[in-house]
Amino acid sequence: MINETPRVRFAPSPTGYLHVGGLRTALYNYLFAKKNNGTFVLRIEDTDRNRYVEGAVENLIKALMWAGLNFDEGPETGGNYGPYMQSQRLDIYKKYADELIEKGKAYYCFCTPERLKTLKEEQEKQKLPQAKYDKHCLHLSKKEIENNLNAGIPKVVRLNVEGNNTIKFDDIVREHVEFESNNVDDQVLIKSDNYPTYHLANVVDDHLMKITHVIRGEEWLSSTPKHVLLYDAFGWERPIFAHLPLLLNPDRSKLSKRQGDVAVEDYRDKGFLKDALVNFVALLGWNAGDDKEFYYMDELISRFTLERVNKAGAVFDLQKLNWLNAEHLRKKSIEELLNLLKDEIQKSEFKNQNYSDNYLKLIIEAMKERVSFIKEFIDTCTYFYVTPAEYEQKSIEKNWKPETPEHLNKLKQEFALLNNPTKEDFEHALAKVSEEINVGKGKLIHPLRLAVSGQSTGPGMFDLLFILGKDEVVKRIETAIKNISV
Repeated sequence: MINETPRVRFAPSPTGYLHVGGLRTALYNYLFAKKNNGTFVLRIEDTDRNRYVEGAVENLIKALMWAGLNFDEGPETGGNYGPYMQSQRLDIYKKYADELIEKGKAYYCFCTPERLKTLKEEQEKQKLPQAKYDKHCLHLSKKEIENNLNAGIPKVVRLNVEGNNTIKFDDIVREHVEFESNNVDDQVLIKSDNYPTYHLANVVDDHLMKITHVIRGEEWLSSTPKHVLLYDAFGWERPIFAHLPLLLNPDRSKLSKRQGDVAVEDYRDKGFLKDALVNFVALLGWNAGDDKEFYYMDELISRFTLERVNKAGAVFDLQKLNWLNAEHLRKKSIEELLNLLKDEIQKSEFKNQNYSDNYLKLIIEAMKERVSFIKEFIDTCTYFYVTPAEYEQKSIEKNWKPETPEHLNKLKQEFALLNNPTKEDFEHALAKVSEEINVGKGKLIHPLRLAVSGQSTGPGMFDLLFILGKDEVVKRIETAIKNISV
């Protein structure tokens, strides 16, 4: 058992965006490291050059930084165990592959793609449980190997898996795991382009970077026997493994882009708060043993343990994410929301308008309990930013009667007499007109709301009037009387 201070890593491939499953893996590694005063390493596994996407490394780092997962060592941060890009470590992998060949734990394979394809087809015809390499090149003589190498025949290096053994390892989440070696293929370790496969590079780097705990998705569980064989072949101590449960769609199929957004960037761009997304992702496969669902990062760090990670797949419930976003938004201070709203305005059609901080704070206070996203401080109440250009038809039919213009005119005149009115001043003025014309307050409030906002719903009527201010309210009543006809 490894007892030293934990060193963990998040090791994504730069193949595009950061998947929410990748965010969860990174988050669990980060929480475990911070809880145990350990080190969180970012390593970029970019040895699959066919899938490499230009700019993906920068995007990954940007997404991690946005989520608050700052790594202690990595490509931009540096550290004592670099380089942290696998494409810059090719000589290291060659050295260790050569060591395995010398020990008889690996061998050169010169088989052509055509032979491998034929072999696979034959095994499929025989209905074998899985296609496996037949160890043909393991039996080449030293002279044959030498001649092939000298002739420059394309080659790979394969792991020499001995048959009839049981490969055993312990996993914090999966507990005791066993695989029969007869079911493990002689995995390619170095490809014909001299780049390592995931398996060799992963094990070598985890050892050299002194990684104590390998925390990764369940999809890597079936690869772990190959990694265990490599650790044993080198005579290295194995790390502690923890394989995280799959992420599932509500129909319990594997979470995929076909059924909705899976990129962290998509959720960020849709306006989800980082605190909410991190909170939500933390609960995809872990709980603290109680019903608590609302967390900030520091609370997650203090309560997180790998022992509380579940085996069963975790369902990605978008409704829960929306709910958490609303909860986190409401817990933010007015000042925090002000800064977020100002950023959002700069992305909107109102970016060239000049709104005072005090005006925006009044909007926030009025709408805070009515929205789930920052952008809804604009989208659901555009009437705070611009005079309504149209009016809700249902409300016109229900609330705009032949006598309404006359009633609103009286209200307008009463409002015009007010001097720097408060909410209460507007309320008293409306009550006065209601009494004078002998009409219930509701008969005035509904058409008044329609006149100033164009809508039938919104914050409190007198909050709305106070925020807009007397002059704007008077102007909007006049505009509505001109433009609404029944």
